[in-house]
Amino acid sequence: MTTSPFQTLAAEYHHLTALLALMKQEQQSLVSLDADTLAELTTRKNAMLADLASLSQQRHAALAAAGCDASEAGMEPWLAVNDDGDVRQQWERMLDAAREAKELNRVNGMLINKQLAHNQGVLNALRTPTNAPTGTIYGASGQTMGVGVSKRYVIG
Repeated sequence: MTTSPFQTLAAEYHHLTALLALMKQEQQSLVSLDADTLAELTTRKNAMLADLASLSQQRHAALAAAGCDASEAGMEPWLAVNDDGDVRQQWERMLDAAREAKELNRVNGMLINKQLAHNQGVLNALRTPTNAPTGTIYGASGQTMGVGVSKRYVIG
């Protein structure tokens, strides 16, 4: 068990900088529409996020054991008592990396939403044949089929 919140900071920072590099690769793959690389990066990113969450929980537990709030907010009171100068600098570096990751995540999310909107537009165009009345779509056979009232008659 971690006895000091400081003990996880180096590992957290290392994981966070690796995550930043991965998110930059993710952004490149989103721009180039490389789905295969995106799938592989997503698996790696999820594993890194799980590791980061575990390290963060260890730091929170150490903060709670030290009598501070078991969250990021608890670091300030802990630093006020335990800072030797180097600890605060390392904490600030980690916060800067976290802000950068948040911004990369925002931009990558926008790229994903842009691609989803584009894909939805393409799907909608494929569903509605040219010069067809609204509500006409292509069926499984590739032929148009109306979604309006049926005009079939039963004889007999």
